[in-house]
Amino acid sequence: MSYDLITIGRVSMDLFSLQIGAPFVQIESFDTGVGGSPINIAIGSSRLGLKTAVLTAVGADPVGDFVLNFLQNENIDTSLVPRKPDARTGMAVLGIEPPDQFPLVFYRENPADVHLSLDDVMAAPIAESRALLLSGTALSRGSARDVTLYAADVASNAEATVFIDLDVRPDQWAHPLAYGLNVRTIFPMADVIIGTEEEFYAALSGTPERVMVKPLAGVVPDELDAALSALVERQPGTVLVVKRGARGVSIFHDGTVEDIPGFPVEIVNTVGAGDAFASGLITARLQGDDWYAAGRFANACGAL
Repeated sequence: MSYDLITIGRVSMDLFSLQIGAPFVQIESFDTGVGGSPINIAIGSSRLGLKTAVLTAVGADPVGDFVLNFLQNENIDTSLVPRKPDARTGMAVLGIEPPDQFPLVFYRENPADVHLSLDDVMAAPIAESRALLLSGTALSRGSARDVTLYAADVASNAEATVFIDLDVRPDQWAHPLAYGLNVRTIFPMADVIIGTEEEFYAALSGTPERVMVKPLAGVVPDELDAALSALVERQPGTVLVVKRGARGVSIFHDGTVEDIPGFPVEIVNTVGAGDAFASGLITARLQGDDWYAAGRFANACGAL
């Protein structure tokens, strides 16, 4: 196989506050990094030993140069990444106010990654990869939506494992209903769907505005349970990985539900924890672990 894992979706140069606990208006300096959920998952998986490539797009600008250099230093193959001269590389700015305030501002008015084309993905060895990781946000706009659907179809037909990270970013959607309507189109091609309780609720319930307008608004447990049960009934072969924060993770597979405990930690910064979780889960599964062991390892990665 060409790769253990190819991840597809958004990318950005990230600026993280160096003043932990400082209100956003009092930030004095930033550290630089690279982010975007599918890119973070590629980085984590590469650090854990997988042969990993990313399919995204960057602008023909110095920020794009920074992103590509950063990823290459993480041993990630960037040969599939096109440059889009008419768009800028995305950017995100993050404040860090633990335990529960992490203001995040995106600069994605015309990001290069939404302009990934079918020609770009047709040139990628999707069918020669053991696994594919897709992101819900990639369906929000631009030709990246077609790329996501095409890649899912190719990987599914090639019997590669298709992982979907629900990746809710409310400000990337024109209407709360648009998220669920779009993300459900790729569910039939998914082997594993990963998301938080809020993300599954937004994808499956009839009232997604609860979490799309207020991302951390309360989920109605009975409604979520009913929606998850209905999805299991429709797609009995699809594994659902429901992240439950401090309560660990619930994995629906083979007609059973395994509730796997997490690890208690002192919260410093939750941003990227879900991506670290996904990296651990994918790596463990590709290395042959059962679902309980994979969930426990993923919880450890998320905690770290």
